[in-house]
Amino acid sequence: MLHVESEIQELKDRLIAMWDLVIKQLDKTQQALEGHDRDLALEIQATERRINAFELTIDRSCEDFIALLQPVASDLRFVLTALKINTNLERIGDIACGISEFISDHDTEFNREIIKHMEADRMLTLSIEMVKNLREAYLLENTAKARTVYKRDRMLDKINSVASFRAVDCLEKYPDQKRQTLHVLSMIRKIERIGDQAKNIAEEIIFYIEAKVIKHKRKEKDKEE
Repeated sequence: MLHVESEIQELKDRLIAMWDLVIKQLDKTQQALEGHDRDLALEIQATERRINAFELTIDRSCEDFIALLQPVASDLRFVLTALKINTNLERIGDIACGISEFISDHDTEFNREIIKHMEADRMLTLSIEMVKNLREAYLLENTAKARTVYKRDRMLDKINSVASFRAVDCLEKYPDQKRQTLHVLSMIRKIERIGDQAKNIAEEIIFYIEAKVIKHKRKEKDKEE
């Protein structure tokens, strides 16, 4: 194997390892919310340091790759894509940590009716599916699979757009659980941001594979829709 190919494979392996850790964080966040597992929520917060360490290591690897190997064409696209995906994954890890803090902050279990009515659980499931599908799309270099996140992101946006109205419903129905309702609303805002980060990753995968930027085209299409 050529030196450049070896470095690319090593960088890809590190990125996938970080991806797997972020997915585990999201899965644990869902488990912690469903079972109101405060210990698991605290574990998520402690693990966040590992994700930050991954980001720094991958950043340095990308910088060294560019400085020492001076890549061009597809190799350059690869390393630029890795840099940006690395940043997006770290941000998703931050969001998972933020959601876990709401869980660990409560002594009592969240009202399942509030979570169900505001669809926070559905949003979290959709966002996890997006991150997992993107990992597979990246490994398989499958742009069709990468593009599936756009439909799910529109679903997240739709739920997020009515979250405030549903929060009012819950505030009226459960006046003694206002803090819970507001925290679920905050979770929904954070989960919606996972969708944004996932879209960014999809765009980078498509850029790497198809050698074109679709970001502005997507924005124009979203406005038309």
